[in-house]
Amino acid sequence: MERLSNHRITICVSCRHKTDDADGGCRPGRRLIERLRAAIDLAGDTIGADFEITGTACMAGCERPCTVAYFGSRKATYLFGDIDADANIDDLVAFTRQYASLDDGWCASTSRPKGLSGKTLARVPAAILATEPGGRLQ
Repeated sequence: MERLSNHRITICVSCRHKTDDADGGCRPGRRLIERLRAAIDLAGDTIGADFEITGTACMAGCERPCTVAYFGSRKATYLFGDIDADANIDDLVAFTRQYASLDDGWCASTSRPKGLSGKTLARVPAAILATEPGGRLQ
């Protein structure tokens, strides 16, 4: 039986670097997926076993390519933009480790890796709805 990951990192594979090339720029998402998987594996600890890394068609961060989202069960979700596969890979690995250690996923911008400073596009609270007996939302 396949074990489900408690965490997921999703990377936009549609984002394009802004260039003047006729082809509209390269799409760095697939390369970033490969680099991040390899870097997490190389980290040599257990974070890789708990994270699934996938690509998606679009996360509406087109003005700030490449976009990366971190999801976790009962955790805040983070969306980062302007991610560079070369310059930010160590910061993404550090945030992966940090995110795994947070019970609710919540952290201040000042505690995130410095290379991700100014790259947070959104932090979305966990989608947990508490109900009273009888089904009313609290």
